[in-house]
Formats: sequence, structure tokens, C-alpha cells
Amino acid sequence: MKKEIEVFNYAKEIMEAVKTGVLLTTKVDDKVNSMTISWGTLGIEWSKPIFTVFVRENRFTKHQLEENPEFTINIPHGDFDKKILGICGTKSGREVDKIKTLNLTLEEPTSISVPAIKELPLTLECRVVYKQKQDKNEITEENKTIFYPQNVDSLFHGSNKDFHTAYYGEIVSAYIIE
Repeated sequence: MKKEIEVFNYAKEIMEAVKTGVLLTTKVDDKVNSMTISWGTLGIEWSKPIFTVFVRENRFTKHQLEENPEFTINIPHGDFDKKILGICGTKSGREVDKIKTLNLTLEEPTSISVPAIKELPLTLECRVVYKQKQDKNEITEENKTIFYPQNVDSLFHGSNKDFHTAYYGEIVSAYIIE
């Protein structure tokens, strides 16, 4: 059962969770993949509620978003197994079926093709309405040094040489799985 919510009534909870990690879930064909993110923004653009995610160039998730420009944001609401964020933040969907490995429960989406994750029940269903690759020349030297070290391979799960693409997702449905 899903309880529809007004997303901005949960803005503080959502943004607090982003600091420690939420899941960005994608789907192409039958392949569902979840990646832990701790960079994201909630706001309004073009008079629409938007959740923007930032995905590095070499991530499997980027490949998925390019194929199917829809995603869910899956947010802890109450107690949850923190190893979900650990595994989804360090393993690649290219090699590991994280949904199967973690025995996650997929919930039918309301408005898009990408499922929700029952174990992180506060869900934002998003459809990409804009994307833009970061311009490395516009990033401060301090941030480039910290977040984009050029001597760290793209496959490393933390800071590495790959820059991000911003995906602006219009929030087309928001709910808590009960």
C-alpha cells in the first residue's frame, strides 16, 4: 500500500537523508539497478517539483539513465538495514545484481517504469526533463582537487577523475510504501 505525500512536506527529511545516502534506482529492460547517492537537490524549476541527481560519467547508472530517462529516489523512513547503502554505494551494477544480492523488494511504480524499493519506502518517481554535463572549467580548483582527482581511476566508487552529469527529474509521484 502506498500513501501519497506532498513532497515538500517531507523536504527536511529528504535532504537530511541525502547527506547520509539515499538510493537512485534505474531500470532498462529487466535490469533494475540501485546506486547510493549523497549528492542531490530538491527544488522547483519550470513550476515543477524537481529532484536533481549528479552521476559520474563512467557509472552503470549513467548508462541506464541514458537508455531510460526515468528514476526513483528511495529514501529511508524509519529503521532500515544500512548495509543496503554500503553495498549499493561500493558495487557496480555492471558486475553485481544488487537487488538480488540484498534481497530487496521491488514495488510497482505509479507513473513511470522504474520500481520503488520497499526497504527505503519514501519514494520519489522522477522523469528526466533536462540534463547537463558539468563544465570542468567552471568548477573551482579546490573542488576539482577534492572531488575529481585525476590520478584516481573512473571505476573507483568514491571521488575519481570522472565529472558528473546533472539529471533534473520532475517528481511525477511521491509516496511512502506502508
